[in-house]
Amino acid sequence: MLPVLLIAGVLWGIGAAMGAPYRLRWGMIALLYLAVVLAHFVLPAGNPVRMATGEDASGWLILAGFIGIVMAYRWGLGLLRARARKEVPTSVTERAGAFTETELERYARHIVLRELGGPGQRKLKDARVLVVGAGGLGAPVMQYLAAAGVGSIGVIDDDVVENANLQRQVIHRDKDIGRAKVFSAQEAMQTQNPAVQVRSYHRRLDGDIAAVLIADHDVILDGTDNTETRYLVNCACVAAGKPLVSGALSQWEGQLSVFHPASGAPCYQCIFPQAAAPGLAPSCAEAGVLGPLPGVVGAMMAVETVKLITGAGKALTGEMLIYDALWGETRKIALKRCADCPVCGQG
Repeated sequence: MLPVLLIAGVLWGIGAAMGAPYRLRWGMIALLYLAVVLAHFVLPAGNPVRMATGEDASGWLILAGFIGIVMAYRWGLGLLRARARKEVPTSVTERAGAFTETELERYARHIVLRELGGPGQRKLKDARVLVVGAGGLGAPVMQYLAAAGVGSIGVIDDDVVENANLQRQVIHRDKDIGRAKVFSAQEAMQTQNPAVQVRSYHRRLDGDIAAVLIADHDVILDGTDNTETRYLVNCACVAAGKPLVSGALSQWEGQLSVFHPASGAPCYQCIFPQAAAPGLAPSCAEAGVLGPLPGVVGAMMAVETVKLITGAGKALTGEMLIYDALWGETRKIALKRCADCPVCGQG
């Protein structure tokens, strides 16, 4: 094959020196290729031309197949880009903060989804999401929301990265041990998607800031394993009328739901009226947790968030999804509001 490749290089160089257009240069190389393949089918075995070009046509046909796959991929990608540009309304692209060419290409697989399209991606870009907890559940949630193009992501956590976290908290790396989780997560998200704005709050969520911080965001995600924080987040979300995407883990099992009394669904305290007695609900550190499990549940939390922002499908309001990783089973249970709930009671 080497002599043919050298001839192709010479043809390309001559064409470039003469200022020939790319199509003409590629056309000359295509004719050379066809001549070589034809020679293998016409000339007898042992002919010097065949011997100098690989003895048989199989290598050249494989090369053609590979080139065909590459060209088909590029053609399909071009169609996706063209459709993405068509799906985004002119009024959207003309506004301040419009999609760049890089964003259009990055979110093309979203924009071609009938349930999202350009308007849905625009809603994601305009959305403000708060993630409470940068640990096991927060890690995949933040990664997928940043990748999906959520415009502003807030993260609050007072913890630092420990070696024991790295088995499941995949947004953090070994070099981040000892670093504040919110800053480690911020770096990872902005490396993943520089178009996303990340606000990091290295502190514990408490009553002094919960109401103001939660009211400033559109959707709240709670992935903490602290009961006090869960009830605090729930109260602030109910008061602000914000949807709360809540996830929890234990050993091999995960669960998630969307609590949003403003839409008729129960709040967190409707389902869990009081904290479990000490020892009945051990933390992940005490009971253990399967490493990939937070990734499964966290990814589902990110999906629910995208649905809430864009209005696609039906969110898990009034339902709880339970995933049993040990037996590969998933089930949903219906949830109802509690009329005498001290947080969202209807009475």
